[in-house]
Amino acid sequence: MSSLLYTLGRTCFRAGKAVIIAWVAVLAVLGSAAGALSTGMSNSFAIPGTPAQNALDTLARRFPQAGGAQAQMVVVTPAGETITDARVRARVGQVVDALGDVDGVAAVVDPYGENVTATLSGDGRAALVTVQLDVGGDEVTDELRSALVATAGPLRDAGAAVRFGGAAFGTAPPRLGATETLGVVVALVVLLVTFGSLLAAGMPLLIALVAVGVAMSVVMAATAFTSVSSTVPMLALMLGLAVGIDYALFILSRHRDQLADGLEPEESAARAVATAGSAVVFAGLTVIIALLGLAVARIPFLTTMGLAAAGAVLVAVLVTLTLLPALFGVSGGRLRPRPAGGFRGLRRLGGLRRLRGRGPAGAGAGAGAAVAATPDPAGEAEVPREGSPGRSRFAERWVRAVTRWPVLTVLLVTVCLGVVAVPGLDLRLALPGNGSAPPGSTQRQAYDLVAEHFGAGFNGPLLVTADIIRTTDPLGVVDGIADELRALPGVAAVTMATPNASADTGIISLVPESGPEEAATEDLVARIRGMNGHFQDEYGVAIAVTGHTALTIDVSDRLAGALLPFGVLVVGLSLILLGAVFRSVAVPVKATVGYLLSVGASFGVVAAVFEWGWAAEALDVPRTGPVISFMPILLMGVLFGLAMDYEVFLVSRMREEYVHGGDARRAVTVGYVAGARVVTAAALIMIAVFAAFVPHGDANIKPISLALAAGVLIDAFVVRMVFVPAVLAVLGRAAWWLPPWLARALPSFDVEGEGLRHRLQMAGWPAPGAAGAIDAEGLCLTGPEGPVFTGVRLTVPPGAVLAVHGPPGTGKTALLLTLAGRMPFDSGLLKVAGHVLPGEAGAVRTRVALAEMPGINDLEESLSVEEHVAERLALLSLRPWVSRAAVTRVMDLMDAAVTAATGAHAVLDRTGLVADVTPLERKILGIALALIGSPSLVVVDDVDSLRAPADRRALWRALAWLTDRSGTGRPDGLPDARDALPPVTAVASCQDPAEAAAAIPPERLLPLDMTTVHPLPARAR
Repeated sequence: MSSLLYTLGRTCFRAGKAVIIAWVAVLAVLGSAAGALSTGMSNSFAIPGTPAQNALDTLARRFPQAGGAQAQMVVVTPAGETITDARVRARVGQVVDALGDVDGVAAVVDPYGENVTATLSGDGRAALVTVQLDVGGDEVTDELRSALVATAGPLRDAGAAVRFGGAAFGTAPPRLGATETLGVVVALVVLLVTFGSLLAAGMPLLIALVAVGVAMSVVMAATAFTSVSSTVPMLALMLGLAVGIDYALFILSRHRDQLADGLEPEESAARAVATAGSAVVFAGLTVIIALLGLAVARIPFLTTMGLAAAGAVLVAVLVTLTLLPALFGVSGGRLRPRPAGGFRGLRRLGGLRRLRGRGPAGAGAGAGAAVAATPDPAGEAEVPREGSPGRSRFAERWVRAVTRWPVLTVLLVTVCLGVVAVPGLDLRLALPGNGSAPPGSTQRQAYDLVAEHFGAGFNGPLLVTADIIRTTDPLGVVDGIADELRALPGVAAVTMATPNASADTGIISLVPESGPEEAATEDLVARIRGMNGHFQDEYGVAIAVTGHTALTIDVSDRLAGALLPFGVLVVGLSLILLGAVFRSVAVPVKATVGYLLSVGASFGVVAAVFEWGWAAEALDVPRTGPVISFMPILLMGVLFGLAMDYEVFLVSRMREEYVHGGDARRAVTVGYVAGARVVTAAALIMIAVFAAFVPHGDANIKPISLALAAGVLIDAFVVRMVFVPAVLAVLGRAAWWLPPWLARALPSFDVEGEGLRHRLQMAGWPAPGAAGAIDAEGLCLTGPEGPVFTGVRLTVPPGAVLAVHGPPGTGKTALLLTLAGRMPFDSGLLKVAGHVLPGEAGAVRTRVALAEMPGINDLEESLSVEEHVAERLALLSLRPWVSRAAVTRVMDLMDAAVTAATGAHAVLDRTGLVADVTPLERKILGIALALIGSPSLVVVDDVDSLRAPADRRALWRALAWLTDRSGTGRPDGLPDARDALPPVTAVASCQDPAEAAAAIPPERLLPLDMTTVHPLPARAR
């Protein structure tokens, strides 16, 4: 990956202006699309399939008048009047009539109606008017709300206090305020202190703003096609700003360190993107996977939230990896730090040191390799060690202090974070209602007035539906159920009990004694649902509990149930990813334990503020109580990604020092000093951005932003800066142990850029400007039974044919797969088609094609020759169809190859099955298929699978002709298109090279005797 990013960084540096213009164009196009397509956000948190939602859907079909959202109008009389006064009743009646005339209102419950109860307060001061709408809560428009509020004019003119609430007046969508910009200002200050340059400090902010602009435009445009929660844009903004600044900071810091070390700007940009950019890719990948993991909850709005947030992080990664090196290209050498560090009093705390790196010296020549010898690349080259630290006295003193008594440090951190996590045991979850709205809003005032004059339960009435279609006494059944529900503990009143007009569904509206967010209300819902079997036995009807309060309870239950599987997913993912990055068992376990400590402490901080009320007033928390249900799962996902960011950027420096030095204790100190500055700046920026959203009035955003700010603070400065170095100091060399079998199973991310460093060291090997097809020196591979080959030394020019020969069991196939980039080797140097192995094995595999090899890429015998050609062409072109002319060209080439091989004009049967062609034709078909796509090298294994000597000689002639670019022409006299193709090098295995020598010109044939590089004795072969 580092090699690919190296190329990307260099390309974007050179095409700086074009890349900048491209991103500006993307931002303009997406911004225009967002403005044209956006249809607004949704405040619905419904979950299809929950009991309350199923009951509500049934109710909307059978009793549409009760299926829409409800609004509440609470009227409080002025001093000296009561709600039963004739004048007050007349005014309330006038308003009730006006409400009924509003377009979108299905019904209005008159508080003075004969069959209506519990709508006049016991103190005689308030009346509660219920307005049933014919649209769902997510479809209630601002115009409808304004029309409802306007009807209360007569009551306001008389001095009454009138407030509207209920589900129809839910919390307003979150909006940006001035406080959110404070986080950006703090980030700018941190960047100025870190870099001492306004130009450098502005780049991460610019990257973040572009990333946020693109992500927000996509989210807004997506509202035209799907429902998007109002919380999604704010979350995407928060994450996009934070990770955009951080990711750019990591790469920019590496770039400036390298410039200060004397590297040229272009080379420095390429290396910074390759090394720090590799860590950015991994860090972004972990955040994205964790956010996509929110889908395990099977909750649509949460899945949408995860997709949008993951998209914002992906955009931040793409913008950072492309636009930032483009800005480097435009800035040139102006980003090079000044000796004084920029501003007075600022000093560069980290840097690079140059090491004298030994070039890729030959590891030993093969004893009998019959190929041209390569020059010894033992010359030394001075290679900068990215990431080697300079000296920061404070950082060094700090890490030495925390590792002086590491066991004590680990215990102290664990106990302290455990104490901080204690309040989390009292953390309660719910979807925020009007009680969490800003104190000055009409819905919050209505909520408080209802609770004051009627009781908390009137803010969260429950609807119980009964399926009475099979009963002969619908009124009696509904009344009987209502009487039993009225007698339940925790029920304050039953305000309505009636069947619908078709007498197939009964509606019972009841009011709990407790508020909608209290645990007692959840218990009451569970108790009523538990009575379903009783009502079926007693009345022969099934019941269901629904309404806004029941819906929020079901959402919270589903989210709570998804927390454990999501946690298992995140923890398992962290173990696998970190094991692959750090090639260690202990480091992933330690990182996961630290992550869990951070999560637990974050829960404790949120619970202390929102449940216990600590610092609630200072943080503008209007009332204590449950926090939004998806806060824990969202915190776990986002904090996982951020924690892995800091783990990678800090511990990768330690591992790099350990790999090159071997002193585990010193590696902790040196790596910490190198990475602490950037991690500190990144964490401070994250904290600033998240904390800036804490004063936000939205009840959804406030606990999430507080949890993320606290989580980053704890994870970066307690877990990563204290716990991690202490644990690594305790473990010593054992921290970097990985079983060989696990090392082979885990993928390699090369976050430290070892592959790139090897590539740069190998750039001038075997000689400056050399362009060999294959160059190898000291190549060794050991299998389960011992060495397979050792000391292989090769120099194969383009267009040559390498004949790997020897008796069975001498490792011919293993060498062929190694040269093809399909099998890793143990030691030595290898470059194929200009790409260094093993770091660029992926690029080699795209340039090296395998002819048919049994057990690897067998031809399908039930397909015809023509179908095989068409299938391979379609696969390479990524199209479901190919032209007849393209297939014909390949088939003509095969005919010519068979003609060249046999000396007789041949035309293969296009429609014949592969099972029916001759062995020679099948071998030539495999080679022809491998040559589709113009590879640089083609591998043919086991020529001796052709039993007849004449067929083997013919195959060598066909191979020689197919790879010939000397202009010899086609044997059948037809036009030859081979000269337009690049040279092709062939590698084939056989037992006797004499047949190859008889068919291939000596200047093109290079034999390699495997008996000279295969160390097993002859009797063991």
